[in-house]
Amino acid sequence: MSREVVSSTRAGPVAGPYSQAVKAGGFVFCSGVLPLDPATGQLRASSIEEATEQCLANLRAILEAAGSSLADAVQVSVYMTDLSLFPRMNAVYARFFPAEPPARVTIGASALPRGSPIEIALTAVCRDGAQPGARA
Repeated sequence: MSREVVSSTRAGPVAGPYSQAVKAGGFVFCSGVLPLDPATGQLRASSIEEATEQCLANLRAILEAAGSSLADAVQVSVYMTDLSLFPRMNAVYARFFPAEPPARVTIGASALPRGSPIEIALTAVCRDGAQPGARA
């Protein structure tokens, strides 16, 4: 099985030795993303709503670079440092997945990189079963 590294300049930068996403076996595996502004690389987290929206916008950009979309997501992992903010995060999340949302887990974390209040990772299917090396 081949694999292809995927990245997008329309998503926040990575903070270490990992890829934004890897396409393999008909899936796109997105690393956890922080609410980083793609233009500045700075954390956008004045509220959990803003942070959630930026994370999901970054993931949408990565998926589009892979020839996929948020509608193709099958599993999402949300990491939050304050689970009391879950309802507010959930309201923003629902706007990005209005119909047939993916499976999801939300995990409380004591701390996240760069002091972020949230990090989101996901796996999506490739459109039309596109394989690495194929251009969607």
